[in-house]
Amino acid sequence: MTDPGTDPGREAVSEHTVFDRSGVHPGWASALAAVEAELAGLERFIADEPGFLPAPDAVLRALRVDPAAVRVLIVGQDPYPTPGHSMGLAFSVAPHVRPLPRSLANIYTELRDDLGIATPTHGDLSAWADQGVLLLNRVLTVRPGAAGSHRRRGWEAVTEELIRFIVARDPAQPLVVILWGNDAQSLLPLLDGASVISSAHPSPLSARRGFFGSRPFSRANAALVEQGAPPVDWSLGAVEEPHPTLEMLW
Repeated sequence: MTDPGTDPGREAVSEHTVFDRSGVHPGWASALAAVEAELAGLERFIADEPGFLPAPDAVLRALRVDPAAVRVLIVGQDPYPTPGHSMGLAFSVAPHVRPLPRSLANIYTELRDDLGIATPTHGDLSAWADQGVLLLNRVLTVRPGAAGSHRRRGWEAVTEELIRFIVARDPAQPLVVILWGNDAQSLLPLLDGASVISSAHPSPLSARRGFFGSRPFSRANAALVEQGAPPVDWSLGAVEEPHPTLEMLW
């Protein structure tokens, strides 16, 4: 195996396991057991890839949250394919990443216009996850430099089962689902009874066709309050990172 320190495309390959499940909250155990065959197939497929992102301990990072605490679900597509960017949460990037991906920059523009929140100085959305916002991509790995390269390899079945699991909880538990773009909106048949907010994707190719002005953050908070739950604090404070100057691609 190539030394991971010499090839960023292979930094995510482990000799013993393809992705690390040790950080997954035990509340997800039954949902993951239902797709064990798919997960095993994915491990075999990914083990034969020349490299993958994110790192093994970040592939299932979204599942570190207690599923009983999830109150908002935001569905993404697949991880950023640039080495060093993806960190296991949909739309989120590692704190040092500059410039921000354009989709995330557009999310921040809508956040500012919707709630008047100042544009964050980093792209790490962990503070949302800490409040029960499940940032889940449909596909949880990608070949470096090749967006969409791990689609239709089994991840869709895994993440659909995770979403079914969340939706099937006690109806008294609050849940708002935010679906950006056609790929995410294909999940609508699984979301019977959930409060759903849909719009165009924040990608620069579609943001002006319905994402900007959709007010997903204030609408999600209003739906949570209506369900008897506290709103999410969508502001993102400073994080410890080495690059204080923010540059965005708008």
